[in-house]
Amino acid sequence: MSLLAVYESHFTKHLTQTQFEAFRILLWLLTVHKQVRIERLAACFPLPILYQSRRKHIQRFLVLSALAIPRFWFPVIKAIICKEFKTGSRLIITIDRTQWKDKNVFMVAVIWKKLALPIYWTLLGKRGASRLSEQQALIQPVLCLLKNYELVILGDREFHSVKLAYWLKQKSKKQKLFFAFRQKQGTNQKKDDEDYQTFSQLGMKPGMKMFLTGVSVTKNKGFGNFNVGAYWKRKYKGKQEKEPLFILTNLDSLSEVLKVYRARAGIEAMFKDCKTGGYNLEGSKANNKRLNSLILLIAIAYTATSLKGKTFRQTNQGKYIARLTEKSRRDRRHSNFWIGLYGSLWIHAWEFCSDFISIMMSNNPQKLNNYKKGLQAMSIIDKTA
Repeated sequence: MSLLAVYESHFTKHLTQTQFEAFRILLWLLTVHKQVRIERLAACFPLPILYQSRRKHIQRFLVLSALAIPRFWFPVIKAIICKEFKTGSRLIITIDRTQWKDKNVFMVAVIWKKLALPIYWTLLGKRGASRLSEQQALIQPVLCLLKNYELVILGDREFHSVKLAYWLKQKSKKQKLFFAFRQKQGTNQKKDDEDYQTFSQLGMKPGMKMFLTGVSVTKNKGFGNFNVGAYWKRKYKGKQEKEPLFILTNLDSLSEVLKVYRARAGIEAMFKDCKTGGYNLEGSKANNKRLNSLILLIAIAYTATSLKGKTFRQTNQGKYIARLTEKSRRDRRHSNFWIGLYGSLWIHAWEFCSDFISIMMSNNPQKLNNYKKGLQAMSIIDKTA
C-alpha cells in the first residue's frame, strides 16, 4: 500500500477533495517526469483547461496555508520514523545546506539505510553559511518532534561553532543528545593548563587516529570541555585525503565518532537525488513560498519512493528493476530510492505500452514462463506503487 493511501486521512484533513486530487497528481508528475519547474508541471497537468489556467491552478495550490511543514508533514514523518525505528533507540540526525544560484536550502534529516529522509527545512534569504540562530531555529522543532529518541546531531565544517555544541550540551541535560561536528584545522584547543595549539599542530599523518578528552576548544571562555576525535585516512586505491578529520563531540570513543560521522554521507546522497539525480530541484524558478511547498512535495515523494524501494527488495522484486549485486562492487549499485523510483516508472511504462508488449510476448511463446513470472512481479510492485 502506498504512503499516500496510508496517510490519506491525514492529508484530506487539511485539504479539500479538489486540493487532495491536485496534490496526488503533482506527486505522480514528480515521479514520472522528475521535474519541479511549475511550467513543466503545468504542461503535463492533465486537467482539460488552458495551459495558463493550469499554471495558475498549480501556483494557487503551492501557496496554501495548509501546506505548513509542522502541520502537514511532521505527523507523517514522525509516524514513519516510529515505524522504522524502535522508540528510545538512537537516531542519527544530520544538518546540511545546499545552494544553487540565489537559492539556499537549509535542511535537517534522519539517516535511514544509508540514505537521509527529510524532516524539516528552511530557506535562507542569503548566500553562504548559516548563523547560530538559524541553526538553532532549524534544530529545535526536530528535538521536540523526536523527544522520545536518543539523537546524535551531525554537521560538517559549516557547523564548527562551539556555541552550537554548547547549546546542545545544555539541552542534553533534559534529553539524550549527542553531537559530532567537524572542525577546521585552524581551530584552537588545549587541555588543562597547557598552551593553546591548533588542530593542525597535532602532527597528524595519513593512517593516524587520535582521541582527545576534556579539552577546551577555541579561546573563548565559558563553554566547558569537549572531546575531539581525529583521523586521517590512509591512502586507498591510489587516493589520499588532503587533510585529517577533526570532530568535536560529546561521544565517548573514536570508533563511535567515526561510525556515526560516516553516516553523514546520506544527506549528500539525498540532495543529489532531489537535484540532478532525481527531481531536478535546481531547475525551479519559483519564489520562496512556492519553492518551500515544492520541496515539501519532493520530501513526500522522495520518502514514499524510498520506502517503496525497501518493500520491492523485501519482496524479492528488485531484481526485475535493476542489477542488485556485482562481483566487482562491495556496496549496492542502487539505493532504495532508485529502486522505488524506477520500479514505479516500469509499471507506468507497462500501463502505457501494454498493447505493444502483448504483441511482443505473443511472438516469443518459448519465454512464456518468464513472462508469467515478470507479470506476477509487476502485480506485486503495482500494489505497492
